[in-house]
Amino acid sequence: MKKIYYVFFVGIILLTIITRLYKIDAPVADWHSFRQTDTASVASIFVTRGIDVLHPRYQDLSNIQSGKDNPEGWRMVEFPLYQVAAVGVYRLVPSLSLDVSLRLVTIASAVGIAIIIMLLMYEMVSWRISLFAGFIYAILPYSVFYGRSILPETFAVFWAMASVFLTYKATTSEHRSWWYILPSAIAGALTILVKPTAGFLLLPVPYLYIRRYRFSWMTIAVYMTYGLILILPVWWWRGWIAQFPEGIPVFDWLFNKGNIRFKGAWFQWLFAERIGKLILGFWGLIPLGLGTLIPVSKKEGWVTHLWGLGCLIYLSVFAAGNVQHDYYQIILLPVISIYVAKGLDFLVSYKGFSFVSRYALFSVSVLFMIAFSWYTMRSFYWINRPEIITAGQKANELLPIGAKVIAPYNGDTTFLYQTKRQGWPLGFDIDKKIEMGATHYVTVSPTDDDWETKTLAQTYTVLVRNEMFAIIDLTKPKTTVDR
Repeated sequence: MKKIYYVFFVGIILLTIITRLYKIDAPVADWHSFRQTDTASVASIFVTRGIDVLHPRYQDLSNIQSGKDNPEGWRMVEFPLYQVAAVGVYRLVPSLSLDVSLRLVTIASAVGIAIIIMLLMYEMVSWRISLFAGFIYAILPYSVFYGRSILPETFAVFWAMASVFLTYKATTSEHRSWWYILPSAIAGALTILVKPTAGFLLLPVPYLYIRRYRFSWMTIAVYMTYGLILILPVWWWRGWIAQFPEGIPVFDWLFNKGNIRFKGAWFQWLFAERIGKLILGFWGLIPLGLGTLIPVSKKEGWVTHLWGLGCLIYLSVFAAGNVQHDYYQIILLPVISIYVAKGLDFLVSYKGFSFVSRYALFSVSVLFMIAFSWYTMRSFYWINRPEIITAGQKANELLPIGAKVIAPYNGDTTFLYQTKRQGWPLGFDIDKKIEMGATHYVTVSPTDDDWETKTLAQTYTVLVRNEMFAIIDLTKPKTTVDR
């Protein structure tokens, strides 16, 4: 049995990798590219200017995200460990593009999550649920897309899962438990540094220590050790970035903008549209529901239920953020996969129904879950404005390295990222932007129907102008004769 289990174990790891290689070299202009390019541009500047984790910058110099002009391009959000790892891959294998390197770090994180899910379920529950959970995480179309996107969430979830796994080992090992406790705390600290929202997955940690040591001096010692290692780095980081307010995006809206928490729209968007439709393709709700009813094993205890509780608290605390952005639900994936796996295991093992009906429902649930989720998720890979890539490549070819570009795209930094230059993702107030250092204007609205392009083309030197895009040099005004 062990030999067969390991064959399937390796097969699921390979499946996790293979599915996420789909369009790995595609330009960063697909779904949620605005957030992906913000992440990627930090790594891009690390490549060109050197790695400086204390002063991460990105390409957007505007006041759109923080409400304050950001002439240095500070990007003071998560600690840029994800980008540092990607730059390391890029330098190790220079034949890869930076975008591919970033995606490979995400894929490696997804593989790590799948492995931890399977190892934990194998030790806590059963080998079959272990494989089912790994398989579901590997093939869910939502998991596949965001398991290769340029976002720090999957990277953070890996560290959270690693912390829980190491804590479980620490509390079940008979000897040298501190060998697990310290790495567990470090993994937890990295979780919070990379993405504080992933910290909700750490909820089983205190439970596991209480279950092992009860309320004793050992529990207090462990809590103090884990807590200090967990909190001190992020406390220091938040204090450090407070010196750069122009680089901190406005974030208070994430909690409850519009008082949406627990309103009908909150339930509709999160539990129907996102979990029901997007992630589970409707039919995955059957095994998910069954999985929540399965009695827990002695080794498992309340671990999975505490994960589930952590996810519900997370959805409630960051109510508006979760409704606004579907990538916020990346954090739920390991827990959803485990509950679905439990439900599938129930379908194949419960003897109250016939063999045919049980396996028919099992097969239909899995196939329809994947098919209906993919029907929606396939559009996430589409590049709807390929002209921004063409224009960006031409700008990168023509413009000097130090150029600062205005690349109007309704405040979306995707177009700006294609130029490989810092600048502004929105037009208007061109004279002010020139005073702030803008040297070029790149647009995919090149005709005279666009008032801004028409005016600038009459005033400044046009480097390129065709039916697809225009590039205008703002450092070279036309003379009266030229006009």
